[in-house]
Amino acid sequence: MSQVAEKMSSFLAALERRPQGGPHWLEDLRSRGAAKFAALGIPTVRDEEWRFTNAAPLAAIDFVPAEPISGAAERLTGFAYTDAPLRLMVVNGRFDTTLSRTKSLPPGVHAGSLAGALKDYPDVVQRYFGQLADFTSRSFSALNTALVQDRAFVHVPDGVVLEEPIHIVFVSGADGSRVMAHPRTLVVAGAGSQARIIESYIGAAGETYFTNAVSEVFVGENAGVDHYKVQQESLAAFHIGSLHVHTSRSSRFSSHSFTLGGKFVRNDVYALLDGEGGDCTLHGLYLADRDRLVDNHTTIDHAKPHNGSHEVYKGILGGTSRAVFNGKIIVRQDAQKTDAKQTNRALLLTDGATINTKPQLEIFADDVKCTHGAAIGQLDDEAIFYLRTRGLPYAEARDMLIHAFAAQVLDGVQIEPLRVALEVTLFDQLAKDLAEVDGARQ
Repeated sequence: MSQVAEKMSSFLAALERRPQGGPHWLEDLRSRGAAKFAALGIPTVRDEEWRFTNAAPLAAIDFVPAEPISGAAERLTGFAYTDAPLRLMVVNGRFDTTLSRTKSLPPGVHAGSLAGALKDYPDVVQRYFGQLADFTSRSFSALNTALVQDRAFVHVPDGVVLEEPIHIVFVSGADGSRVMAHPRTLVVAGAGSQARIIESYIGAAGETYFTNAVSEVFVGENAGVDHYKVQQESLAAFHIGSLHVHTSRSSRFSSHSFTLGGKFVRNDVYALLDGEGGDCTLHGLYLADRDRLVDNHTTIDHAKPHNGSHEVYKGILGGTSRAVFNGKIIVRQDAQKTDAKQTNRALLLTDGATINTKPQLEIFADDVKCTHGAAIGQLDDEAIFYLRTRGLPYAEARDMLIHAFAAQVLDGVQIEPLRVALEVTLFDQLAKDLAEVDGARQ
């Protein structure tokens, strides 16, 4: 066996036992995904999209496909907003009807398993599933496509406004076994509809597992979708997730990403603005300590004129953690009157924390407004001094500045119980990290 094949052996073995059944087009999609992953393999630092992130630690672990587990309800304790009135539960890649809550859905709205949707909405699923997530050049999307089985599906018909958010909770783990799960989400929002979707990824503390998630979101004309991703997995877990979005004329999409867990995390966002007069917002906040890695790659593709995009990503890094931010804005030739703004800021709490940031603009139109900026640094000594002259101790002054730094992204959360839970989780974790920093300095 070659060295490359040996590193992929656990993944190739999983492909040999990939799920079977379903319509012919789905079987064909799985087969093509499997063939493409086998050809592409695990990315290396020689790949431009991965040159700052070494995936070798992921390839070095023999993960096995996750099996059903018991006690999933107990695993929800301590995680943000898992008691939502509308909740879909996916445990180790399998939809759990007993823990899901869908009785209060408005008439016509479907939220449930993809397997069920293949029976009840076969035309909708075939039309949209796999149309955005490109697996021809992205190996982990290919792996997810090959192993797709029973995932989450949300369909909001034309003109329907969802008052309550739908919370999709993905639980991974197997009581100490090293398993991999491949969550898949498909959201279709019809013309004139409004919806708020939360995707949470959780797992038991200390467990080592691999979550490989793919989400596709279609936003119809004059529709609006607010999407939240909350990643609170084990600090020993590997997480690779990609969000693919397609917007239409006069539609609105916003993404709010919170990375609070994981040892090795890669978040990819691809937004195609494919209708005039639309708007896209990408906000992200990530926290890393110890030797953890968080990599955020975003792409906003302005394909039509009169679209706006607004992007703000912020990171708080301690220990010897590493972060990567690569934000790309594409303005195609016909996308005149584009207004795009991108900001990336990182706060380094220790001398050992590092970040590689790469803002990119690819502009092929001439009547546009595009700006980007990146700022990396430690806390402002003058600001701390000013607060201390007003009577605040050093620790309180520092905490106030960190809270202000994170507030811009947190304040964008329009679901009150989720925002409160995120604030508590974030600042509790920050307090532990800062205590370690203070201990190291003493």
